Amino acid sequence: MKTSTESTATINSLDDLANCLDYSLMDTLTPDPDATEDGADHNPRQVFSGHYVPVAPTPIGQPEYIAHSPAFFRELGLSDDLAQDKDFTRLFTGDLTDQPQGFRKTGWATGYALSIYGTEYTQQCPFQTGNGYGDGRAVSVVEAVLGNQRWEMQLKGGGRTPYCRGGDGRAVLRSSVREFLAQEHMHALGVPTSRSLTLYVSKTDVVKRPWYSEGSRSMDPDRMVAEPVAITTRVAPSFIRVGQLELFGRRARKQQPGALAELGQLVRHLIEREYSNEIQTDLCLPESILTLAKAFRGRLTRLVANWIRVGYCQGNFNSDNCAAGGFTLDYGPFGFIDAFNPHYQPWTGGGQHFAFMNQPVAAGKNFGSFCKALQPLLADEPEALRQLHEIERDFDNAMQAEMEAMWAAKLGLTGFDAELLRHLEMLMMLTPVDYTRFFRILSDLSFTGLSAEALTDDLNTLKASFYNGEVYEAVALHPRYDLDHAEMDRRWTLWLSQWREALMREAVAADERGETPRSEAEVRAGMKAANPKYTLREWLLAPAYQAAAQGDYSLIRELQSVMTQPYDEQSAEIAEGFYRQKPIEAFGAGGVSHLSCSS
Repeated sequence: MKTSTESTATINSLDDLANCLDYSLMDTLTPDPDATEDGADHNPRQVFSGHYVPVAPTPIGQPEYIAHSPAFFRELGLSDDLAQDKDFTRLFTGDLTDQPQGFRKTGWATGYALSIYGTEYTQQCPFQTGNGYGDGRAVSVVEAVLGNQRWEMQLKGGGRTPYCRGGDGRAVLRSSVREFLAQEHMHALGVPTSRSLTLYVSKTDVVKRPWYSEGSRSMDPDRMVAEPVAITTRVAPSFIRVGQLELFGRRARKQQPGALAELGQLVRHLIEREYSNEIQTDLCLPESILTLAKAFRGRLTRLVANWIRVGYCQGNFNSDNCAAGGFTLDYGPFGFIDAFNPHYQPWTGGGQHFAFMNQPVAAGKNFGSFCKALQPLLADEPEALRQLHEIERDFDNAMQAEMEAMWAAKLGLTGFDAELLRHLEMLMMLTPVDYTRFFRILSDLSFTGLSAEALTDDLNTLKASFYNGEVYEAVALHPRYDLDHAEMDRRWTLWLSQWREALMREAVAADERGETPRSEAEVRAGMKAANPKYTLREWLLAPAYQAAAQGDYSLIRELQSVMTQPYDEQSAEIAEGFYRQKPIEAFGAGGVSHLSCSS
């Protein structure tokens, strides 16, 4: 496997990119022995063994450039001109023929198992064996060392694979726009994520999908629509999922021939791809596994705390949508919260177990699946197995620590105040408030004055994040209990005074320790670093992909510019368009307030 070296020259062509190729997964892991040599393997079938299936992606017809990520291109050392280069476009829209020497003639797709909230499933597989789950329309086509980092490049919507389960293998423009914009937005928010390389649309190919009619209030799509086919290329150090480890862990538990060895190979490959800086290569396998479990637990708990910090809900957080590298993966039915609601769930099929404030528990379920998958490798190591169970049992404590640190940062505190947060959550549900705007406005409030007049002024400022009575019935979680405006103002004023007192107590405590207390400016700067001004709400996304379907890509590019600077104040014009509350007509609207699994 190549070692990472810093790029010293801009990559201007595929010939330049060929010098950086290194297909470690295909070269070190085991291919499906039943696969075809030419990758013409596009019909659903069971895959019984092997880590991957060589698959030739299916090119889209007459691809047209929509967008690329200039920031990520710079990180990779790629010239911006490449994004609209004819050969580059062919490669990243699925045509692997006639590529320069060094590029593989096929891509690859991988299989995985399915666990939902910690429960293993096999009956949903079309073969009822679990051997049909995997990358149904995601085909990796490049693995390269770029910018001192190994990257895998995967086409989302690259055509059918053996795992397609009868689907057409395509992604539509709507979902491709969402994923392309969301990945770079999340990166700019400081949340670990796969990245976006390019977005292309076919000028000829369309597929039919269930979707919502204009003005629909239905929970489920109410019509079939023809939508343009698109391909977005997502990029990550690897795309190994918890479900992938589970597949081989289950096979090993059933003592399927070769499965235990394949599980060990995959774990070593995961460590090399994702954890080489944290796990020494000379460790024995049991020590490596225990170190891996601790490292993944740390990444996963930090990831989910970050999700809640920025108001993100994954929607579908099954184990097969949980990256073993500890980053956000697979932007299907995701959503950014508008009015605060612990039970917010953008996906109509997701249930409350994947709701906004239940994501820490869902992460714990996935971590349990991860640990269970590793257990067969420790069957003859009782002490290591005991330690693995201990690491798993301590997940909740690790998660709680990350959540407390996150909430403290959002409130400008150095230590967690449970009572202050409990009181705030209740008020945010009673009022209710816009989650993003509330914390951003709070970041600008003074906390040195405790006078009644100062508190009243700050409450009036904070009310710019409150939803009015017209919206109340759609978003409030509790009855009003006949509380009038004066009583709600009293409760909010009390909370503001408690928040200020908590900040002042920390300043006094720092002074008593002989430390310099943080200034107001420092507290505000810290809060603004934790509380973005802009988040990618669905009602902002919908007009962009609707216009794109008519050939107008300007809104996509404007959103890309705004959402890759989410903490910046930006211009008054930008704030007027993108720093605002959800419009009343968007509440309850199909495809905006909620959506079926995006495709």
